[in-house]
Amino acid sequence: MARRFPRGFRWGTATSAHQVEGCNRHNDWWAFEQHPGRIYGGHRSGRACDWWRHAEADFDRMVALHLTAHRMSVEWSRLEPELGRVDEAAVRRYRQMLLGLRDRGLEPMVTLHHFTLPLWVAQAGGWENPDAVEWFRTHARRCAEWFGDLVDVWVTVNEPNLVVVLGYLQGRHPPAVRSLRRAVVAARHLLRAHAAAYHAVHELQPHARVGIAHHLRPMDPLRPQNPLDRWVARWHSEWFNWAWLDVLQRGRARGRWVLGRIPECAATLDFVGVNYYTRDRVRFSPGAPHLGFGLHRPTPGAPTSDFGYGELYPEGLLRVLREAWRRYRRPVYVTENGLPDAEDRWRPRFLLDHLACVHRAVEEGIPVLGYYHWSLVDNFEWTEGWRMKFGLFAVDPASQRRRPRPSASVYGAVCAAGALPDP
Repeated sequence: MARRFPRGFRWGTATSAHQVEGCNRHNDWWAFEQHPGRIYGGHRSGRACDWWRHAEADFDRMVALHLTAHRMSVEWSRLEPELGRVDEAAVRRYRQMLLGLRDRGLEPMVTLHHFTLPLWVAQAGGWENPDAVEWFRTHARRCAEWFGDLVDVWVTVNEPNLVVVLGYLQGRHPPAVRSLRRAVVAARHLLRAHAAAYHAVHELQPHARVGIAHHLRPMDPLRPQNPLDRWVARWHSEWFNWAWLDVLQRGRARGRWVLGRIPECAATLDFVGVNYYTRDRVRFSPGAPHLGFGLHRPTPGAPTSDFGYGELYPEGLLRVLREAWRRYRRPVYVTENGLPDAEDRWRPRFLLDHLACVHRAVEEGIPVLGYYHWSLVDNFEWTEGWRMKFGLFAVDPASQRRRPRPSASVYGAVCAAGALPDP
């Protein structure tokens, strides 16, 4: 065990409320699932992983793996199922869950918005409604009041770039529209909502750490010698990866990006949360203006995870960690990293190779404070339903039985040692 991680490094897993809790009918995703053809195989979240009743059994599995942290989200629609009406039972249940983590020696990191909106917000226009900024501020402040004695690391928004791309450009997630104009409106409100939540939490917890979990992926030209491929890859990388974080650091994106200036967003990042899964090869396509003239593919011939989800490319994690540190000089958490791999063919090596890249980043002086694997258990994977298996533990959604995959013991051994084995 030659490659040691710093003392206090967080060893964790990550989940989101809708994907694991089950039976919440008050958000836009539950409604979205009821429309035929939107979810693979007609799947539904249903009981999900039954965390609303029995999360603590999986918390015990975290302890058995020697984890020291867990990233979870609180479901806004459970806490405020109608505008202005608080569900006190939901507040108590989340406190019980957070206490359950703390009592087991697991530090919670809490996400305030992980893809889902209360139905009442969605029906009022969702992120296109400027009132959503104030509504989200209120949600954040309440969570700090209710849970601040148990939580001091907060993620305001998970993957704002994917919220906009999948919901407002590709139409694959709620609200299922395809409009650049509406996408820009939603993006600006989403960033303003982050800033409002950032300040709301800090008013009550001055020493808390507040940031976002941002989906980052290297984008390389498919044909490196082709200038158009190089141009479109750089352009897509800048707006998808970095423009959002630029706004939260400087109040504006670099260059003439459609996000424009949002001064109230400046200096609202205490850390950068990096969600990393894969990289894209980008090819210029004049026939795809709706895709920004770029087609995204894995590297030809490279190994990919189940259903072609993404190329297995550990070095990409090191690349985005370096770039995030170079640009923003903020501490970093790897807030998500994983792959769909039902047979566990790739995951053991995937874990070791990606953690090796994290260790190299730490050796280079990048303050990476923790690693949160996605995910502890198989869960409801949005439009992919139950077919994509991201868990260290396999889950049968019908019986709720768990079965550890070999990768669970691999990750557990690393967490126990706080170090990687010699290569």
